[in-house]
Amino acid sequence: MPTPDQIWNEADLPTRRLAGLALNPSAPDEILLRLLADAPLAVRMVLCRDRDLPGAVADAAIAHPDRYTRSFLVRNPHVDPAVRARLVDDPDWFVRAHLAEGPRTTDPVVPRPLPDETVVRMITTYSRDDLGFSLDRQMSAALRRALPTHPIARLRLWGTGSFGSLPAETRAALLADPDDEVRESALRHLRHEDPAWVESTLPAHPSHARTGALLHDALSRAVVDRVLTDPAGPDERAMIANNPSLPADVVVLLAGDPDPEVRERIARRAELGPAERRALAEDPDPKVRLAVSVHPAWSEEERARIDYDVPQDGPFLHHWPPLPPRDPEAVRRDALSAHPLLRRRAASRHTLPADLLERLAADDDLGVRVLLAQNHPDAPPPLLLRAFLEYTGLGRDDLLLRPQFPTDGLAVHADDADPVVRALAARDPGCAPETVARLTRDPDPAVRAALARHPNLPQDRLAELLDDEELAHHAAANPALAADTVRRLVAALPVSPRPAAP
Repeated sequence: MPTPDQIWNEADLPTRRLAGLALNPSAPDEILLRLLADAPLAVRMVLCRDRDLPGAVADAAIAHPDRYTRSFLVRNPHVDPAVRARLVDDPDWFVRAHLAEGPRTTDPVVPRPLPDETVVRMITTYSRDDLGFSLDRQMSAALRRALPTHPIARLRLWGTGSFGSLPAETRAALLADPDDEVRESALRHLRHEDPAWVESTLPAHPSHARTGALLHDALSRAVVDRVLTDPAGPDERAMIANNPSLPADVVVLLAGDPDPEVRERIARRAELGPAERRALAEDPDPKVRLAVSVHPAWSEEERARIDYDVPQDGPFLHHWPPLPPRDPEAVRRDALSAHPLLRRRAASRHTLPADLLERLAADDDLGVRVLLAQNHPDAPPPLLLRAFLEYTGLGRDDLLLRPQFPTDGLAVHADDADPVVRALAARDPGCAPETVARLTRDPDPAVRAALARHPNLPQDRLAELLDDEELAHHAAANPALAADTVRRLVAALPVSPRPAAP
């Protein structure tokens, strides 16, 4: 069972040209259909996985007898989810498992959800081996909210995964559910809220299970005291410092712990008293002072008196929307705060109103601007470009995936010292042909590949690149590829026997 990397690495130069042609936005349906019917697997992989498909081509891919070809379609993030959903009852587990796994994409934004009826069918008909946590990312928010009270027992079973955050009446209904599996699952979740049960099952030695319990489960006083006096591992005091069930006197005790990591974690707790907050605000460790400086109990004036330093190196990434969403007034207070970390918290909200979007887009803090660009669906194009040019940390390339990232005028960056910035010229439809040609010889391979696809590439240079082992794939995807060249590439394709039906 070859992996996608193995399939691609074994492709020869003619096959890679055809794979590029499969991505060419100017290729007509009849060419794509011919590739789907007769091209090697590497070409079908690229065609079905890495681009949106015209209706006729999608229909042919869904009906294709080769399971690999169908499996690449269900992993395609570019097609409408309703197209992928048509393979929900595929006869091959390989295809069904990949549908449940979801699209392969580097985009951190949640993929468009599958139709609700498709997800319901998967949960009710697929084996547990075919389903995974990735299915949650493919659910609509409405279906996710409906799971714990859904009339179908297997969906309620899935909904018990959010047991801890459910309303009391919903929790009670799940604990009394007529379905045995649903009741047992709800009870398993409830046990983690029982300090006696947690104490009785807590592993004595360091393990993932022990760490998870110390971080999240309800802890008895005996467990807390053992961690304080005889921990099983060196970091356990820091673990319990995050635990919501920590007794108030232990919060006070750990606020003065000799380990600055413990004090830093305690500094984030909302129930800290005034004395502890004042002591932590004067802590010798700058990380502790920074952590306590965002405590919700401070006034802006009190916060300003704390000697904190805000790091500028990120990472500044896409954040998943919180469930339930934050109070809009609390978000507004954060956005208007003088504290950069609070403004960053507000900038990460996807639903920030227009006036705050405009305000934070001009913020003097790099983190605020980049987080706004990474997370707000209406982040303005100039902000996206500025964030990309100024931020070089983890998640920088995610900014290029935003649909409103600008294109016009990017050729001015063609001589930038940073190759990632030079590659922006490939997005500019007005980039001069001589600049495009020059950048196909750039020292950086990513720059060469990006410019090989530019429609302003001169035809003589484009012809050269079709014979280039490195860039032939990208050159064949160039929308300016001449029609006679397209026909010549396809004419060399042998008519292969159709794969046997599975």
